[in-house]
Amino acid sequence: MRLQLVTWHDVEAYLKKSTGIIIPIGSTEQHGPNGLVGTDALTAEFVAQGVGEKLGALVAPTISVGMAQHHLDFPGSMTLRPSTLIAVVRDNIQSLMRHGFTRFFFVNGHGGNIATVTAAFSEIYAERSLVRGGNTPSVKCKLRNWWEGPGIRALSKELYGGAEGSHATPSEVSLTFHMFPHTEKKVPMSPEVAPNGSFADAEDYRRNFPDGRIGSNPNLSTAAHGKRIYETAVEEVAKDYLAFTAS
Repeated sequence: MRLQLVTWHDVEAYLKKSTGIIIPIGSTEQHGPNGLVGTDALTAEFVAQGVGEKLGALVAPTISVGMAQHHLDFPGSMTLRPSTLIAVVRDNIQSLMRHGFTRFFFVNGHGGNIATVTAAFSEIYAERSLVRGGNTPSVKCKLRNWWEGPGIRALSKELYGGAEGSHATPSEVSLTFHMFPHTEKKVPMSPEVAPNGSFADAEDYRRNFPDGRIGSNPNLSTAAHGKRIYETAVEEVAKDYLAFTAS
C-alpha cells in the first residue's frame, strides 16, 4: 500500500494491525553513459513497493534527493547537505511517530546516504533518551540497502563477474531497464570496465571517473536481468522487513 494512495481512515485502520512502515530513499545523480539520473531513487522505490505489495505493508513517499555532492560535476545531479538530509529523515520519522508508527524500515538505493541516514537515526534515539520518563513505545529504525542481500550478491556475480563495480552498476541499471524497458540501450564506453578508486569532492570525482562509472560495465545490463534482480531483491528485503517489525 502506498501512503499517498490511501485515506487517513485507511492509515488509522492499518495502525491497529501494524506500526511498521517502509520508507524508500535514494538519490538523483548521474549513473554513467546509459544509466538514468533517477536510478537510486527509482530502484529503492520499486523494491519497496514490491515488498509493500507482497506483505500488505504501508510504503511512504520516496526521499528522492540524497547526499550526492560528489556527483555535482555531472549535469542533472542534485544533492542535499548531510545536515539537510539528517533533518529531512528526522522530520519524516517524527511526523509518522506522532500517529503511532514505531518501526521505520528504510529501503536504500544509494551508498552515499548510509552515513548520513545512520546519523539521523542516532539523533532520533538521542532525543528520546534525553527525555526522562515518558513511558513511550520503543522506536526502531533500520537502513536496508536493497543490493546487499546474499541472493543479490550471488546473482550479480553470476551475471557480471568482476564488472559489477560500485557505481553505475549493471545490476542497478538492469533494474531500471526492467522498470522502464524503453530506456534500455548500450553506448560506447572506454575502457569497457571502468577503473576503481577513491574521490573527495565533485571535481575530484569527475577527474578520476570522467564518464561517471566506478569499476563497472553497465553495457552488460538487460531488462531480463533486471526482472531476476527485482524478484530476488523483493524476496530478500521482505524477509528482513518481517524480522525487523517483529523485533
